[in-house]
Amino acid sequence: VGPNFLPWLVSAALMLCGVFLVYEARSGGFRDLEDGGDEKPYWPGFVWMSAGLLLNAALITTIGFIFSCTLCFALASRGLRNAKGPVDNVAQSWLVDVVLGLLIAAPVYWMFTKFLAIGLPGLTQSGWI
Repeated sequence: VGPNFLPWLVSAALMLCGVFLVYEARSGGFRDLEDGGDEKPYWPGFVWMSAGLLLNAALITTIGFIFSCTLCFALASRGLRNAKGPVDNVAQSWLVDVVLGLLIAAPVYWMFTKFLAIGLPGLTQSGWI
């Protein structure tokens, strides 16, 4: 498995999804789904998620992959949590989001840099953060 394996795998999965969507559209679409009703979009959640993505892109070379992806996860989670309603313990939910973001981003960084030999920006030169 080399660095070209994952892009080909993702491309094949996206191609399969595209074929499925074209089939559904040609055969009448998703006709058994309920109508969404008069639900309005939750714009503050969109802002939180957009801020996470933009800050991730802006800071990835400065603070490294792990911390920028952790920030992206925490901000996106904040937007989704707020969409469900007010949060009781805000500090605890921030802490949970940051810890979960670290627990997801660190193994992903390690797998990409060590297993697939894809150079991702790190905070240090050691290759572990």
